[in-house]
Amino acid sequence: MNSPETPTCAPPRRARRKQARPGELLDAALSLFVEKGFAATRVEEVAARAGVSKGTLFLYFPSKQALFKAVVHENAGRHLREALGEVAGYTGSSAELLREFLRRWWTQYGSTPAAGLCKLIMGEAANFPDLARDYQEQVVQPSHELLRRVLQRGIDRGEFRPVDVALTVPLIIAPLLQLVLWQQWPADCMPAPPIDPQALLAQHTDMLLHGLRPEAARP
Repeated sequence: MNSPETPTCAPPRRARRKQARPGELLDAALSLFVEKGFAATRVEEVAARAGVSKGTLFLYFPSKQALFKAVVHENAGRHLREALGEVAGYTGSSAELLREFLRRWWTQYGSTPAAGLCKLIMGEAANFPDLARDYQEQVVQPSHELLRRVLQRGIDRGEFRPVDVALTVPLIIAPLLQLVLWQQWPADCMPAPPIDPQALLAQHTDMLLHGLRPEAARP
């Protein structure tokens, strides 16, 4: 007679807490970096907001710079790397692939607190060039490469008209950056235009896809 199976025990509470700490620290750091800027944020504040000691923070992140780079990776870089890996295996149309990229940009970045990283980098890049270079490598370059691949895929398959891909990529991205900056403006002194972000994004996508149609190149 077989003995009954031993039930799987949940990890002890302290173990669960330890596993959650890096994520809690990254959430706290993102909030403070966006709220106060990189220079003005102290690691003690991040640790306090996450409910741990400064020593515990340094067990996971050896410096404030390492913490910031991890915040960028978790909130933007990781999603872009995953998206780049999916392009090659995508079986739908290039129009749907581009639409999916823009939709994901909004749900995973544009509508989240992570969107504040864009304004932060623009404001502090001159004082922290190493962080600006890391943001360039983790976010800017992969997002441009992703769009280049999507556009070239559409051109190669005859779904998009031939365009200068290098010039088209910033044209796609510019309205997204403007939307992020509108959201980050202080409402009391510089209110954003009364525009529904999702409606603007849908309009932007619609205009892009109409402009990329093969028949749009005909006189």
